[in-house]
Amino acid sequence: MRRVKVRNYIDKDKSMKTFRTHPIGIDQGEAVIFSEFADGGEMWTGEGPRQRRSSVMFNQPFRSNPVVQIGVSLWDVDTSSALRAEVTAEDITPEGFSAVFRTWSDTRIARIRVTWTAIGEVAHDDDWNIS
Repeated sequence: MRRVKVRNYIDKDKSMKTFRTHPIGIDQGEAVIFSEFADGGEMWTGEGPRQRRSSVMFNQPFRSNPVVQIGVSLWDVDTSSALRAEVTAEDITPEGFSAVFRTWSDTRIARIRVTWTAIGEVAHDDDWNIS
């Protein structure tokens, strides 16, 4: 039997997100980042590095920056060239984040929709505000 070595995933933030005794909130949704086929936008007609950003607001704020998981839920792409793409959650705050889609070279993208899930501490009725 042949053994396959799996490379370890390297995270930019090596610490685990931990929560105190506060309630944990989970928010989720979808966002259309762009749709450029009908109007001949740059993602569909351009070449080279390109990106689009879409602001996403949470249904209610978290106590601190939550963890955000993002993924593509709809691809509408031209298959005549290689598919090159990256989707990330950036500028995460307790109120929301930016969903960012990037492509490059001769990849042609007509539209992209993403799904996201945010997990983090939320306020509780028993929280004290001492100021």
